[in-house]
Amino acid sequence: MSRASNDSILMVFFFFSSSTKPLKSLQCFPRGRLFAHYSSLTSLQCGQLLQSLTNSKSLCKGRKLHAHMLVSGTLHHNSYLNSKLAAFYAICGCMSQAREVFDETMSKNSFLWNSMIRGYASRDSPVESIVLYREMLRLGQRADRFTYPFVLKACGELLSVKAGRIVHSEAVVNGLVSDVYVGNSLMSMYSKLGDLQDVRKVFDRMPERDLTSWSTVILSHAKNGDPKEAVDVFRSMGRAGVVADGTTLLAVLDACGQMKAIRQGREIHAFVVRNSSRARNEFVGNSIIGMYCDCKSTLEARKLFESINRDLVSWNLMISGYSQNGDPFQSIKLFSRMVRQSLEHGPDEVTITAILGACDQIMALQFGMSVHSYLAKRGFNANHFVGTALVNMYSKCGSLSCSHLAFNELPQRSLFSWSSIISGYGVHGRGREALFAFNKMVSEGLKPDEAVLTSVLSACSHSGLVDEGKEIFESMKREFDLKPTCTHYSCLVDILGRAGKLNEAFELIENLEFKPTRDMWAALLSACWLHRNIELAEIAAQRISSGNPEDVSSYICLSNIYAAEKRWADVQRLRAMMRGQRLRKPPGQSFIELDKKIHRFLVADKSHEQSDAIYAKLKDLREQLEMHGYSPDTSSVLYDVDEEVKEMMVWDHSEKLALAFGLIKSPPGSTIRITKNLRVCADCHTVTKLISKLANREIVMRDIRRFHHFKDGLCSCGDYW
Repeated sequence: MSRASNDSILMVFFFFSSSTKPLKSLQCFPRGRLFAHYSSLTSLQCGQLLQSLTNSKSLCKGRKLHAHMLVSGTLHHNSYLNSKLAAFYAICGCMSQAREVFDETMSKNSFLWNSMIRGYASRDSPVESIVLYREMLRLGQRADRFTYPFVLKACGELLSVKAGRIVHSEAVVNGLVSDVYVGNSLMSMYSKLGDLQDVRKVFDRMPERDLTSWSTVILSHAKNGDPKEAVDVFRSMGRAGVVADGTTLLAVLDACGQMKAIRQGREIHAFVVRNSSRARNEFVGNSIIGMYCDCKSTLEARKLFESINRDLVSWNLMISGYSQNGDPFQSIKLFSRMVRQSLEHGPDEVTITAILGACDQIMALQFGMSVHSYLAKRGFNANHFVGTALVNMYSKCGSLSCSHLAFNELPQRSLFSWSSIISGYGVHGRGREALFAFNKMVSEGLKPDEAVLTSVLSACSHSGLVDEGKEIFESMKREFDLKPTCTHYSCLVDILGRAGKLNEAFELIENLEFKPTRDMWAALLSACWLHRNIELAEIAAQRISSGNPEDVSSYICLSNIYAAEKRWADVQRLRAMMRGQRLRKPPGQSFIELDKKIHRFLVADKSHEQSDAIYAKLKDLREQLEMHGYSPDTSSVLYDVDEEVKEMMVWDHSEKLALAFGLIKSPPGSTIRITKNLRVCADCHTVTKLISKLANREIVMRDIRRFHHFKDGLCSCGDYW
């Protein structure tokens, strides 16, 4: 026997000895005679072996078979086997080896060309895919229905409109555009290019549509800013008798969430329940939870959450949903339950980011620090996104020093990180530090984006840095080649308005080249409240309500201005309008965290278990303050009642209740942290300053606008808020 034959037998033995069970393509050989017959395998049988290995992606065994075919000479001038071999390597992701086989094959058939084009397109090498396609055409090989889908995929990955349209026209010339597989690929490409018009043109002209066709057009509308049309197409799909699968449902649920269309979302939920066998998809249940959260129906989301087999995504969606819908209490409770259950795959960075966001809504610093400790043990500290969330959490929980430490510990600082620390300085009234951080970022070679500039402009607004803010606004185009957006104009209006430059702010809005936004008028209206300018307030409120009649904030602010000027008839008129439109002012509420437990107080709240002690403490505080010359400021009481009643009403404010509770329950000398969901009133501001000196306490209070650090009878805002 020749040496080549011996080598062949050794290769056969090495190949099959590593297999745990015989391949189906070799079952025709009698047991015990396999090796004897292997040396005489035909090209067809080798091809069958290759196909079996391709299906199972058995790279190691395929390489051994390749070696045997080289030694035995089976591959020599065999286009069939070379095509199969190139396809095998391409499917396994080994494009360099596939290309070697391809280049050595003299006679290339369409299967070989398509295998290579598909391999490049599927392995993030779209340029090579298109280059090979052009070479195929140049050599006279005609593209077929298996060629175009992957070439179109490559065009979509490259976001090349020109290349995509050329390939589209070539498919038309070759008469293949009516093929459903090619049509679906065309729609997918145009969707990636953001061209909804061409997606619909292809879809509407398709003589035959399958489930993928409908799913693709629905997904295209959902992902390219036209969710209403996505839902409409889904309904047309049902009328056409096509039953949606899980992929289609994911797309249309996303569309419902974007539109806040809870009625349509409920219909789809019902469809899933009725068609559970055909619409079964492990992601559909989670998508329904996400849809309900997007539609602000956490109650329905929680009901479904408790009824399904939950995975990490389910927990993340529910925790994030509570946080995004203004219920951080439930978010924190659910996270605590998740940790107690010791889930195999959680929490992850998404969970941590969401729960830190919940902590900063109610200034739950102690709980946030516990989360920080937990994630440090789990090794999340090195994660950039989690690190930036920590910077945000600490600054919004009133601990700017911890926020700065978290910022300094970041492994790398992105624009988002800088924006967070600059914004943190701003809301704490540390405008100069915000400007210093901004200049340091620029000096390190980072070019600010729109978000960073919004943060630094906002910081200037909170600190009364008018000239500095105007200079940064003017430098956007000059130094950073950025055109100011509506948000930046809103910040500039706020800077001017807070500083009392109301006419300048009004002229800025009136002279814009585009239609002013609601936020610009809201900034002006807020400034009118601060400076009691009724004339401009009426103009700003009218502009807001004309664009959005359901915006309750404009009515409330104007009503407050009228009340401050004792124009009670106008106050009653506005309140009647609000009642007629079923608009309600959000109730004032304050939060305080003690021993990792969050306590909430409403105006005149007596539901707390220690209510008697709290009101006794308030009475004692008032007596002490009056001995030091305090007199209640009733300007925030917006009702036409006796002065004595007004004085009683200001002492029922939620922040005073939270402060009294904090003084009772926290150790002497410790810092008290309170969150208020509305703007702190003038009387509460004055009282908190006096108590900080009387009780020798530092009191950190966050209202809807900014942080107030009270110490020794003074406030960090300088009475500028």
